[in-house]
Amino acid sequence: MKRKQFFALVGAGALAVSLAACGDDEPGGGNGGNGNGDVGGETGVPWTLGTTDTVTALDPAGSYDLGSSTLEYNLYQTLVTVPANSTEIVGDAAEQCVYDDPQTLTCTLKEGLKFSNGNDLTSSDVKYSFERSIAIQDPNGAAIYLLGSITDSADDGTVTLTEGAIETPDDTTVIFNLDKPDTTFQYVLTYPGAGAIVDEETFPADEKLADDAVVGSGPYKLAQYKAGEQATLEVNEEYAGDNVAAAPTVFVKYFSEASALKLAIESGEVDVAWRSLSPTDISDLSENPDVAVATGQGAEIRYWVWKVDGDGSSKEAAVRQAAAQVFDREAIAENAYDGTVDPLYSIVPPGYAGQSDAFLDTYGEPDVDKAAQILADAGIETPVDLTVGWTPTHYGPALEDEANELERQLEESGLFDVDLKSTEWEQYQTIYKEGAYDLWALGWFPDYPDADTYLSPFVVDGGFFQNGYSNQAANDLVSEEQGASDPAAREAAFGELQQIIATDVPFIPSWVGQNIGVYRPEMQGVEDTLDPSFIFRFWLVSKSGE
Repeated sequence: MKRKQFFALVGAGALAVSLAACGDDEPGGGNGGNGNGDVGGETGVPWTLGTTDTVTALDPAGSYDLGSSTLEYNLYQTLVTVPANSTEIVGDAAEQCVYDDPQTLTCTLKEGLKFSNGNDLTSSDVKYSFERSIAIQDPNGAAIYLLGSITDSADDGTVTLTEGAIETPDDTTVIFNLDKPDTTFQYVLTYPGAGAIVDEETFPADEKLADDAVVGSGPYKLAQYKAGEQATLEVNEEYAGDNVAAAPTVFVKYFSEASALKLAIESGEVDVAWRSLSPTDISDLSENPDVAVATGQGAEIRYWVWKVDGDGSSKEAAVRQAAAQVFDREAIAENAYDGTVDPLYSIVPPGYAGQSDAFLDTYGEPDVDKAAQILADAGIETPVDLTVGWTPTHYGPALEDEANELERQLEESGLFDVDLKSTEWEQYQTIYKEGAYDLWALGWFPDYPDADTYLSPFVVDGGFFQNGYSNQAANDLVSEEQGASDPAAREAAFGELQQIIATDVPFIPSWVGQNIGVYRPEMQGVEDTLDPSFIFRFWLVSKSGE
């Protein structure tokens, strides 16, 4: 069984530690500039990023996906952030955020912050940003899934901001009054889908703003945007933060096929190719002397989600357990990804404090006889009909190979009859929540460097994918780990959560992969941003003059 080593990620620690301003002590970001002013935007030249990722929305209230957040990290500020290759929270729009107690977090804004349109950024904008995201309650947004410590949920699923949850006693002070002890809330604030600050004079209170009209206070501003084709980002002259851009303009070009992205990096049409090339493409490009293939430590995971409620066969725990007993991760890693990913035996990838290979401990190696016994003991007739979904337009070309491999495993067991269906990403996000599939594929990138980011959005009352799963013991353990300041207590809760997941099987973890980018020789700083967070920090990257 092949296992790669991942660096250790530190969980949320002491509560009353002030958070230093971002950039104060960070080392250089290669030759491309590091946010300390060594290389300004006016001294660089434009460069182009190519990607097959898709954008759901550039209004942070309406997105919870990597394609969207890649631009959002560069367009918006959050109160706090996590620098490249670090687990330390540092200031972004805030000078510092400090826990006064486990339920009270006070943030002090930097002076002189402005949005790219020249409007002042104050504590009022911060409060408004949270209020509108929660009020809009977009099903593809992150706020209703990540901001549970400042929201109330009604029986009909409506989420509202808890009264008194956010105070703004003056223009530079924001106080979060959490409804429970939550040491992870500081990490939630670093993710743009939950914590990006928007201009209350520009963004409507009750609906998303059009993608091409968004305004932020980050190191770049959006100059042009055409969905599915290209985004143009220019240096934000009003930016008052520490992440000084190394290039005046960044173009992001979107490709529908990995093969086209490969041709683009080979020809120089794009300067950097990032997400997602096929394993064969990466292997071929590794032999090309005109480009460099960089592999950073990554914590991307792929997993398959079960519809736990409703009328389908997947509502039966024995069906889900039997499929988990048949599931062959080694075969998926080899046959679908040419060994470029590693089998994943927990929804939490290796390297995070408290991680355990709960699925391996529970099911061991794939075993059809054991799976058949699980179904027989539950009185379930075979073959079990399953509708399995995947999308061809969001997770790269190898997902089709993975879906086909999974279909083969399930059907060759003789225990399942699979109807495999594919749907374009925009529709896919909607219909899987409506019950179109018994089992469907999703991917995940960490919102923040803590094991909680792989647990609370997944297991609390159906998770962000709304699969109908609910286990009060799991909910209680999430509250326990979020409120604990003792690392040992948090790790114990993480272990119990992972075992509950392996027993109930609301989803099946598949694989964990690395952060891979391909770049032309004129580029600097690319490798500095290829870390487990999967944040592509445009401000660290530059291109040599031609």
